[in-house]
Amino acid sequence: MFDNENLEAQIDIIYHRYYLEVYRFLMCFSGNQNDAEDLTQEVFIRVLNNLSNINSIVNFKTWILSIAKHVAIDHYRKRRFSSIFTDGFFKHMVSTEKEPNEVYEQNEMKRLVHGAISKLKPNYRAVVILRGINELSIKEASEILQCSESKVKVDYHRALKELKRKLKLDVEEVIGNAN
Repeated sequence: MFDNENLEAQIDIIYHRYYLEVYRFLMCFSGNQNDAEDLTQEVFIRVLNNLSNINSIVNFKTWILSIAKHVAIDHYRKRRFSSIFTDGFFKHMVSTEKEPNEVYEQNEMKRLVHGAISKLKPNYRAVVILRGINELSIKEASEILQCSESKVKVDYHRALKELKRKLKLDVEEVIGNAN
């Protein structure tokens, strides 16, 4: 798939094709725009460092998002922060079509949902972000998380149950308000 003659162009294609998905995943995981940008850069540095293995990769999307997951977990372990999502994240999500009180209520609900997601253990948080927010398939999530499809289903179910308990909401409301 990759030849040394067009290596720079091929790297550029990979970057532009997967940047947004990696950034969104890391933004949801970290809750901080600066951290997400730094972590996204780290993901693509790791991709560059593994170019020798790139011809054996079957599914680039799952491979790159798997790297993103590892980068996020490494970051989480280093920082051990207690609150993932900050108010600055929601300032960029203003709707011009809604009344100010509706926007406030929506932002407050998002803050509560993201706060509850941030308090989940890391594997539950990752599966909720991948399945619920990024809407990846069970198969894609299992490849990224490097676990069985059954584990993804069980973790997702348990994570939603935990979120429902914390928020006292229906499961559909939890995921709907996370987006």
